[in-house]
Amino acid sequence: MDEQKKTIAQVRQRIDKIDGELLTLLQERFDCAKNIGKLKAESELPTWDPQREQAIYARLLEVNSDKLPEESLRSIFHEIITACRSAQKKNEVAFLGPEGTFSHLAGVRHFGSAAHYRPAETIEDVFNEVEKGRVQHGVVPVENSTEGSVFWTLDSFMKYKVKICGELQLPIRNNLVCRSGKIEDIQAVASHPQPLAQCREWLRKNLPGIPTLPMSSTTAASQMAEENPNIGAIVGDLAVKMYAVQIAVPGIEDYQGNTTRFLVIGNHSHSQSGSDKTSLLLGLADKPGSLQEVLTILSDKGINLAKIESRPMKAKRWQYLFFMDLVGHIEDQIIQEGCEAVKKVCSYYEWLGSYPKAADPETEI
Repeated sequence: MDEQKKTIAQVRQRIDKIDGELLTLLQERFDCAKNIGKLKAESELPTWDPQREQAIYARLLEVNSDKLPEESLRSIFHEIITACRSAQKKNEVAFLGPEGTFSHLAGVRHFGSAAHYRPAETIEDVFNEVEKGRVQHGVVPVENSTEGSVFWTLDSFMKYKVKICGELQLPIRNNLVCRSGKIEDIQAVASHPQPLAQCREWLRKNLPGIPTLPMSSTTAASQMAEENPNIGAIVGDLAVKMYAVQIAVPGIEDYQGNTTRFLVIGNHSHSQSGSDKTSLLLGLADKPGSLQEVLTILSDKGINLAKIESRPMKAKRWQYLFFMDLVGHIEDQIIQEGCEAVKKVCSYYEWLGSYPKAADPETEI
């Protein structure tokens, strides 16, 4: 036993020495980030460079050779990178609040805990904060794998002049919570309309006759459940940690793999990362076959169309704008040529941004 204790103590001494060396290196890295920040400021370059960050992850994963689990490696260096980014300039990020929502969690996953997060009451408020320059970035949901597009986000692109500069996919786990953690105490279930829709079949089968209460956010539902012992709420993991509620049933979403895609918006786009998307907002000419003409241009160029969605123009009856996601970057020759050709046949054309494609949800930080 004494020999075991001695061995443990020796290993711990080695760990302490390694920790000290790591701290010294982290301090040096932080100072390097400060210097880069000064150089970027002199050249008026953006603080956030997703292409550079993707290259860092790719290099580290290659050097690692699977010795550390990929998820752990990404998580560790994600916090290091975002903390060092804050040395250049404190990144302010608006999200659909209050704190504890899926949008808040998406922001933390993308920008790390070092960023300063500013909750907004509506998705439109997030766009407004970014357009006015009061924050550097915003995080907004754009579509869910089971419920489809988030129309408030698509409609805001018609009103506000911002650029898409990133995206991420967040696996959604909807937990049924209440103050006691006992499902039999629940007499009504509150949540944002999206989680309620994502769990409608589970609620119908397991809580028949129990009314649902649509709320402005999952956090507002958490607060209601915290205050009323007979109210249940459907919330994510982050909200469970922030409020005095307990999980009655974890993961009640109707479909496994339920994932929400979020967009990062800002006032500029980014250079090629090697794996990108380009988003467009188009108005079609008022003539037969106008949509087919656009699709033919893209097809002839060999451009893959990842998404197409139409939304009505609020001020003009029976007129629509189309959102399109193309696989590739506006700096890619075929994307540039395709967009120029599309622009010529459309009544309205706006490039919303080119940005790195989201990582697979299983490896997303």
